[in-house]
Amino acid sequence: MGTDLHELLTSLRVWDPELTELPAFDPAAAPAEPLPLFTRWFAEAVAAGQPEPHTMSLATADAEGLPDVRIVMLHGADADGWSFATHAHSRKGGHLAARPYAALAFYWPVLGRQVRVRGPVATAPAEEARADLRARSAGALASALTGRQSEVLDSPEELTRASEAAWELARREPDTPAPSWTLYRLRPDEVEFFQGDTLRRHIRLRYRRSPRSSREVWSSELLWP
Repeated sequence: MGTDLHELLTSLRVWDPELTELPAFDPAAAPAEPLPLFTRWFAEAVAAGQPEPHTMSLATADAEGLPDVRIVMLHGADADGWSFATHAHSRKGGHLAARPYAALAFYWPVLGRQVRVRGPVATAPAEEARADLRARSAGALASALTGRQSEVLDSPEELTRASEAAWELARREPDTPAPSWTLYRLRPDEVEFFQGDTLRRHIRLRYRRSPRSSREVWSSELLWP
């Protein structure tokens, strides 16, 4: 008997109290800039046992403006921006070359929280991309060395052969460069924090960077849920 999608959907709960604890959030006590709040929320998601809190949705648009989205891993967040990495010739790399603007979304259901970030994207210097890759596992290097991301694959066997060769090289020469591996930084124009509430009185706090200031100046405001 086939699966009934509608029945499955209606049987599911959002923020089951056995799995989720919705903490209080006072936006009046929030910091003047978004990065300290993001760092605190990220640490709280880790402490609460959120699986893979460092994964995020990355939305880009192609040269015609058509959107695309996928899950990637956060590589860091600091004064230079939120960073992630991929091959320059991948689909998202091509999108960012044509339209260097993107959006990120984090979802941490154990706390009923979301964080949304959007802004222009720039590439980090090549030496920083190399250092970022060296700091990761042999598997990350092997994946980068396998290359050809987003190209058409003729067969699983072709991938197996390329991957086995990449793993061997990564183990033998852990400093092997992956020239197309690129570190990107999204410098946010806007960051929104969403805290869920059991009565659906969700709190949405949006920070926006001032475009007319030579300094890092942010304003914040609440949004209707």
